[in-house]
Amino acid sequence: MSRFPINRRHALQTIGAAAAGAATSSSWVESLVAFTQQQTHSPAAQAASAAAGEWTPKILTPKQNEAVVILTELIIPETDTPGAKAARVNRFVDWVLSGAQPRDREEFLRGLAWIDQRSQQLFGHDFAGAGAENQTTLLTRLSSAPRAEGDDKIGVDFFHAIKSMTINGYYSTEIGLRQELGDSGRLFQTVSQGCDHPEHQG
Repeated sequence: MSRFPINRRHALQTIGAAAAGAATSSSWVESLVAFTQQQTHSPAAQAASAAAGEWTPKILTPKQNEAVVILTELIIPETDTPGAKAARVNRFVDWVLSGAQPRDREEFLRGLAWIDQRSQQLFGHDFAGAGAENQTTLLTRLSSAPRAEGDDKIGVDFFHAIKSMTINGYYSTEIGLRQELGDSGRLFQTVSQGCDHPEHQG
């Protein structure tokens, strides 16, 4: 996996590497990542992120949704182009979870709860209230410990899952593809089919 946060110059490479990274994780991560990649460019997935007006999560509680908004924005933050929050990647994550296998969904939510618990232990606050510096510190620890064991493996597995979901969700939106990557539609198909262009390898 690439360093945290995402280096956008290697965005397409990272999309392709996400499944490979999941192969070192628990089976639920592999399953959820595969499902995410299958569903990324479906009309329903795009509609989930693009819908205007009021929105209510199907799976996430308001507190969980707040944490997911922060997590995804930390992974793909706003720079000179909008980040994951503006692209409503949290809605994509909720939509994917709504169609995922029950076990995969439960393990994802277990990992999300682990993030809050570890944040409480380290910083005395739930993840959403820990502040940007502490939030980044925790995620950086998870991103640099790909083979963690015991209790920490829950968090590392969760990080692999949400990172893949964030990348795929972001680069399936108009913001991600058209504003960030300057795509006119062709790249949209390339990413969904699996890019093998030399420019996007290595």
